[in-house]
Amino acid sequence: MEWLLIVFVVMLVAAPVMWLQPSPRQKRQMQLRNRAREHGVEVKIEPPPLHHFKGAMPAYRWRYPVDEPGPDFLLVREGEASEALEPYHSGWRWRIAPLRPLPDEVNQRLKALLERLPQDALVLQSNEAALILWWWESQTGERFVTYVDEFQRLRDELRGRADRTRTQPLSTPHSTAEDDTSG
Repeated sequence: MEWLLIVFVVMLVAAPVMWLQPSPRQKRQMQLRNRAREHGVEVKIEPPPLHHFKGAMPAYRWRYPVDEPGPDFLLVREGEASEALEPYHSGWRWRIAPLRPLPDEVNQRLKALLERLPQDALVLQSNEAALILWWWESQTGERFVTYVDEFQRLRDELRGRADRTRTQPLSTPHSTAEDDTSG
């Protein structure tokens, strides 16, 4: 009878530890995010730019260089988009189209990438700071790595194509000690 009591106590102690173990899905997501970070992709969990969406989802970012900002656009998967939005390609619609048309080679690269994305990819966004993929992480890290080169090439082709030109603050002539004493 004592051994039964000992087994019961051990099970009571071990049960919470077992609950703290990550699930297979959580392990896959951790591996996926680590692989993405190894390839220079920034991963954040935050609210996506979708109407009537409550909560947060993973956002994978490819940053533009600070001195070469990207264009502003927002593509939404048709299942998440209003019929009023302009269709673009392969089940995607423009919520925000680029102000300046994309060059043909960039447009073709973007279309090819959209065709390859998994069905749980809901939004592809570009702003001055980054190219961002909003998705539910349905694939493994090895599968995701197959997209990385295409995203990096697209980011490199979009960089420096900002919709707005950056304005530099007006500078005043610098006075030197020599100038101050000559007057």
